[in-house]
Amino acid sequence: MNVWLTTAQAAAHADQARQTVSAGAAHITPATIRQWDCRGHLRGYSIGKRRPKLYHLGDVAAAELATRALGLRQAGINLTASKDAEQRALELACKRQLGA
Repeated sequence: MNVWLTTAQAAAHADQARQTVSAGAAHITPATIRQWDCRGHLRGYSIGKRRPKLYHLGDVAAAELATRALGLRQAGINLTASKDAEQRALELACKRQLGA
């Protein structure tokens, strides 16, 4: 499925997934999406000089997982035991938002 999102839509999507797995403790804003793009965690696609970048839904989900895992590793928390559960929660949140 090819779903493209604006920066605000990508932030809302990733924020919903992050809320699901963090019990409301962490938020993702459009500025976070732009930072992920600048840092190489996420690739934005421009379709014109004055048009905003678009982000692929799968890329947003992957960036959310990667940055969350990186942050937790830096805090000394290992995700290997709960990674499958988190992946399922993220997929469920994505499906809910898409209405699938």
